[in-house]
Amino acid sequence: MITGVPRLLSLVLILVVLTPRSDVGAGQVKQWCIADGQTAEDVLQVALDWACGAGGANCSMIQPNKPCYLPNTVEDHASYAFNSYWQKHKHLGGTCYFNAAAMVTDLNPSHDACQFESLP
Repeated sequence: MITGVPRLLSLVLILVVLTPRSDVGAGQVKQWCIADGQTAEDVLQVALDWACGAGGANCSMIQPNKPCYLPNTVEDHASYAFNSYWQKHKHLGGTCYFNAAAMVTDLNPSHDACQFESLP
């Protein structure tokens, strides 16, 4: 029977061994910028147009016959565009705001062949 300190060390060792490993480096958390589902569609559309235009987001993947075109909704397309903009500009002072139409999440929004980029 293990008692005292050796027992505690054994439990800690078991926890360390069984704890899932992250694919992110120490201290780095993957985050994405997505559309807020509670935002009105017309507000999302204006923000989407800006992100894909003046904002410089890479919106090629949300064009017809591209991996992120479906689902073909303003919210889904805005999420991809917002994330593209934010990943490109977050270290230069860019925000995930879009007039309160977006939010940061640590849940990967990628689906099927549509991969959302996440940069450290």
